[in-house]
Amino acid sequence: MFEILLRRFVKDYQNTADPAVRERYGVFSGCTGILLNILLSAGKFAAGLLTGAVSVTADAFNNLSDAASSLVTLAGFKLAARQADDDHPYGHGRMEYLAGLAVSVVIMLVGVELLQSAGGKILHPELVDFSWLSVGILGASILVKLWMYLFNRDLSRRIDSSAMAATAADSLSDCVATGAVLLGLLAGHFAHIAIDGWVGALVALFVLKAGWESVKDTVDPLLGKAPDPALVRGIQDTVLAHPEVVGVHDLMVHDYGPSRVMASLHAEVSMDADMAETHDVIDNIERELGEKYHLLATIHMDPIATDDARVNARKAEMLELARSIHPAITLHDFRMTEGSTHCNLIFDLVVPRDCPLSDEEVRSRMAALARERDSRYITVIQVDHAYAL
Repeated sequence: MFEILLRRFVKDYQNTADPAVRERYGVFSGCTGILLNILLSAGKFAAGLLTGAVSVTADAFNNLSDAASSLVTLAGFKLAARQADDDHPYGHGRMEYLAGLAVSVVIMLVGVELLQSAGGKILHPELVDFSWLSVGILGASILVKLWMYLFNRDLSRRIDSSAMAATAADSLSDCVATGAVLLGLLAGHFAHIAIDGWVGALVALFVLKAGWESVKDTVDPLLGKAPDPALVRGIQDTVLAHPEVVGVHDLMVHDYGPSRVMASLHAEVSMDADMAETHDVIDNIERELGEKYHLLATIHMDPIATDDARVNARKAEMLELARSIHPAITLHDFRMTEGSTHCNLIFDLVVPRDCPLSDEEVRSRMAALARERDSRYITVIQVDHAYAL
């Protein structure tokens, strides 16, 4: 069903890496949400007036806030699609994350208001009027919200949108909330139990939970969360598939919004190779990464000794010692200068963030282990921490 709708309303819908197509997805989702939520809100207001149930009226306000949230999502996608300018050279893609955050905050504010209203009903309980029309409206609302959940979940997966994922989560919580309201009406009518306030409080808690989970999902990319491990492995495997590259380190992935991702890394190459030819290989790898993963890649070449058996033996020896400190430590940019009385070993260590030792403690421990192995060893160590796992 969703495929048919996308073919009809979203031009070039399969090209999800194109920011213009993402914008069309956002417009389609936002307009659909505004229309359906306004209709649901109007129906529930009517049902609330008929029954006098605070839980039904609260659910109507919930849908009205959803319409406002869809409007914010729509505006966010529109702003995110704007091209880069002098003040924002990396574009405006993060506006989509801000839109998702705004939706999440609105959801939580509505939850707080609903909880306050429900508290009054709990303190002063009373039976509400029953209407089969209200039951029909609430039942239809559950079905519509379930469809909206599946709809927005499908769209969010197609374009990897946190804003749409937040909208989908909100729709699912609405299904549960409206279901609770419906059960409260039926219980009041058939069992004569005044639980309207308690049902309203349950609705409020579901709304607050959905809002809080959405806040976490939208704040993470704004703060700079770790990149997707599958993307990291894919980049590393693609670079190392070229025989001219013998190692990869210092990979960083910068997220400036969907379809606006940049990656930088260091590629170790043989110092004996023709640098002009190797540079051409690196340029081709950057283009390959861009086409394969839809990102802008920048690769720094690190020329290292690859055919010197003595250097390779010392490098393996230092890596063995480093992994006695922490098994996940890696080593790169290894160089060696040897004299008659000492041997300088210069290298970088990438230390996991769960290592209990400070950077200085790692350097001191590594220097001591090296001197124990050979008193001629003098280590010059730079401690790094991985940005991508």
